[in-house]
Amino acid sequence: MKVVVAGEVDLPAESRDAALRGASSWIDAALAEKGCRHYAWTLDPHDPKRIHVFEEWDSAQDLAAHLRGPAYLGMLGYLSAFTILGADTRKYRVDLMEPVYGADGVPSAEFVTDPSRT
Repeated sequence: MKVVVAGEVDLPAESRDAALRGASSWIDAALAEKGCRHYAWTLDPHDPKRIHVFEEWDSAQDLAAHLRGPAYLGMLGYLSAFTILGADTRKYRVDLMEPVYGADGVPSAEFVTDPSRT
């Protein structure tokens, strides 16, 4: 079952941009790991301290391997040097995925697939 990780990391505003620029090798390493579909860290345009984290993994096992591996541990150590002011990351098991836009081009928040038949 897919796993999505979403969250925020806050660093001092004066070092946030440089910290994220310098993290590209850790991000690239995570993207190269087995089961990593997305691994995006982005600056929040409204909060000068905040970095948004979005990850998508093929399975909980792939995420577990990442959390024990050099890309995660390296990123954690690297960011710690910038004084992490706060972090809130959450993981979600994904049991059903559907597109937001239907074949008619209209967005919908409703799920139309019967999960018992997937």
